[in-house]
Amino acid sequence: MPVELLVSIEERGLPATISDSVSIDKLRVLRAARLVEADIPSPDEEGGAAVVHQITFEGRSLLERLRAEKEIA
Repeated sequence: MPVELLVSIEERGLPATISDSVSIDKLRVLRAARLVEADIPSPDEEGGAAVVHQITFEGRSLLERLRAEKEIA
């Protein structure tokens, strides 16, 4: 799930390098949703790595909401 990748990126720190193709696809979703700012290789590039430079305000807001929901549950 892309949100789990967002949590993982936050835990690892920035800049975060993502190299496996499944995670890069998830990162594309996060970037399209404007949750991160990242340089992502084009789908036809083999072996390319993506670099996440920033979690946006929207991304950080989502992470805060997830934490609040976890505390409630």
